[in-house]
Amino acid sequence: MRLVILGPPGAGKGTQAASIVEEFDVKHISTGDIFRENIKNETELGTKAKSYMDQGLLVPDELVNEIVVDRIAKDDVKNGFLLDGFPRTVNQAVALDAALENMETKLDRVINIIVDSELLIERACGRRVCPECGATYHISNNPPASPGICDEDGATLIQREDDVEETVKTRIQVYEDQTSPLVDYYKAQGLLLDIDGGKEIAAVWEDIKAGLKQGANE
Repeated sequence: MRLVILGPPGAGKGTQAASIVEEFDVKHISTGDIFRENIKNETELGTKAKSYMDQGLLVPDELVNEIVVDRIAKDDVKNGFLLDGFPRTVNQAVALDAALENMETKLDRVINIIVDSELLIERACGRRVCPECGATYHISNNPPASPGICDEDGATLIQREDDVEETVKTRIQVYEDQTSPLVDYYKAQGLLLDIDGGKEIAAVWEDIKAGLKQGANE
């Protein structure tokens, strides 16, 4: 199964992606993780990406397309993939479609998580992440067992620079301006699965799972 997950910052894509990967045995490919790894290793790509991410802006298409296309061609995604954070523009979507066509395959479904902007801001500003293992928490909705400490490795949790309120607002506006046209693009292809992301995490997951299984049986 070849999937894309869409949704604005704070929509819960990462949480739902983990469930999708486990349930459907596909590889989770997060462009955010790819860029953060490059930033941590201070590569040329990482330095360029960081300058955009710190401002809440999208990394330009030319920095993204090649690395993603190369990634989905690797052997470990033969059973399928879930793209998280890509495509973010219609241009990227067109590039993805062309790459998949060259591989003689195509997308099966595009999950679109919809959440009200005020709720998104509350979610994002309360998010905390582990700088070591990447585990994600929320100070009220999904707190660690010990405040400020990662359950997995005991590292001190941090708030990402792009999770402060003003940057979050910018990211949401950027999403609306540049990424939301993807909804129309994929709706026209009959691939879109709209999901109400304002529900509890478990309820959102049940909706996604039912939608994907229904799509697989059509």
